[in-house]
Amino acid sequence: MKYWLLKSEPNVWSIDQQKEAGITGTDWDGVRNYQAANNLKNMKIGDLCFFYHSNIGKEIVGIVKVTKEAFVDPTDRMKKFVAIKVKFEKKLKKPVSLQKIKEIKDLQQLPLLKQSRLSVMSIDSKSWKILNSLGDS
Repeated sequence: MKYWLLKSEPNVWSIDQQKEAGITGTDWDGVRNYQAANNLKNMKIGDLCFFYHSNIGKEIVGIVKVTKEAFVDPTDRMKKFVAIKVKFEKKLKKPVSLQKIKEIKDLQQLPLLKQSRLSVMSIDSKSWKILNSLGDS
């Protein structure tokens, strides 16, 4: 299993809307960056993803699970980009802010800090554990 981080603006798609989507989940579509799209292509069923509210909030707020691997994004008229399907797993007890992440020495290598505009990124297992413990405290 691999770990990822998916960014969404909460005024466009929030963790609460993801939760309301139920067990069938929703397509994670609209990604138009090639690096982010390549990350989507590398996701496998069962992989876990942090759900990050970008722009408004700037914090990890929950976890979703990949339920369908990459397929042609139905919102892409040119059929060049892919989407995946994810379902809600849980909300974190305590959101983990970008500011908090920046303060932790062991998280300085995260793409979230190095490539702040990237909307889909991998998370190494050590960082996943650290971030999870911060969100569950």
